[in-house]
Amino acid sequence: MKPDDPAIRWVKPPELGLTGRMYLPLVLQGVTTTVRHLFSPKVTQEYPEVEPPIGNPLIYRGVHRLNRDEQGRVKCVACFLCATACPAHCIDIVAAESPWPDRDKYPESFVIDELRCIYCGMCEEACPVDAIELTSLYNLTGRSREEMFFDKEKLLSVYDQTKDREPSAMERQQQAAEDQQK
Repeated sequence: MKPDDPAIRWVKPPELGLTGRMYLPLVLQGVTTTVRHLFSPKVTQEYPEVEPPIGNPLIYRGVHRLNRDEQGRVKCVACFLCATACPAHCIDIVAAESPWPDRDKYPESFVIDELRCIYCGMCEEACPVDAIELTSLYNLTGRSREEMFFDKEKLLSVYDQTKDREPSAMERQQQAAEDQQK
């Protein structure tokens, strides 16, 4: 299109008055907001001393855990569905032949890179045996990158820490079914 095309409609900017050119109304709005916040109650939280409340810990997505079965073994059957479903590609599994007769294989090595993870919950949704879950633990710290690689033993220790206050998905379903029968 050429600038002299009759289909073009030119719009002129509005003329600013004296107050518009001085920015006085905008400055007064900013000062009003500042004064209003000076006298409002403070909402500072002392984080390490006072833990913030989590609304519903059952739907919060924090640190991963590997669940154990009734016999205390790792529940994972090394099907690789969690690693396949992970969009961040942070799960690494090495499978081995299972010494137990009830399954074909188990994870010889199970590692999650917590720094790479985006805590989307896709691994939890993809797992057919509810072996991996996200807990409500949020204070995840480490001094080096290597500390943030959670191996099978560390993931099972997270299960041991959280099993009493956060039941697994299968336990919650069983409890809901028992409650409906009553």
